[in-house]
Amino acid sequence: MLELKNVKKTFNRGSVNEKQALNGVNLKLEPGDFVTVIGGNGAGKSTMLNMIAGVYPVDSGAVVIDGKNVTRQPDYKRAAYLGRVFQDPMMGTAADMEIEENLAMAYRRGKRRGLGWGILKQEKKTYHEALKMLDLGLEERMSSKVGLLSGGQRQALTLLMATLRQPKVLLLDEHTAALDPKTAAKVLELTQELIEKNHLTTLMITHNMKDAIRLGNRLIMMHEGTIIYDVKGEEKKRLKVPDLLAKFEEASQGEFANDRMLLS
Repeated sequence: MLELKNVKKTFNRGSVNEKQALNGVNLKLEPGDFVTVIGGNGAGKSTMLNMIAGVYPVDSGAVVIDGKNVTRQPDYKRAAYLGRVFQDPMMGTAADMEIEENLAMAYRRGKRRGLGWGILKQEKKTYHEALKMLDLGLEERMSSKVGLLSGGQRQALTLLMATLRQPKVLLLDEHTAALDPKTAAKVLELTQELIEKNHLTTLMITHNMKDAIRLGNRLIMMHEGTIIYDVKGEEKKRLKVPDLLAKFEEASQGEFANDRMLLS
């Protein structure tokens, strides 16, 4: 469903700020894979997601989604294949629009637009049922402005919007990091439920090693723009946090002390 072939990316090439963000990343996801991604600051995790989404062009290599080479496609064309939730709850929704209007935009992603009525009656029923799944009471507030919602409610809505059209690949970039622990746990529960219900192929970046081990069927660790560890199945289930810390310490050496707090 997703394949990265020797993807490389360097920012500010030739300047004093030159930074090699990705150094030949190879990754292949089968349909339904739920992959958690961990690594220290500057490991290349978010850059990898941005390369998949088309936010930046790759320097070399290829990005293939569902058998289609999208390497040279801009981000707005790739939007038809992808769902994405960002770390900032404010980034995934339009604050001045109603809840149902936000859902309608997400529902039309990748489709041709016409001059018909904005939101059909049947659509409203669909959105009402989808919002009920969140168990936040938003199905009774469909005409409310999204800007009136809490950060957790907005992130839950963004997650629903990202999965409404059942994307080929769902990208989650530390999507619970800005939430309080209780709200983060609720959003993670919703995440797992939506992924399992729709059998979505997913990449989820997290700094929480317990979540990385507990969620998904596969875990990858990144360091200095490469994947240094890739584990799945029964081997992943047997993992403990000390195992991952030891693996990271081995790879990062002197940098480990700076990142340990982030990875604990």
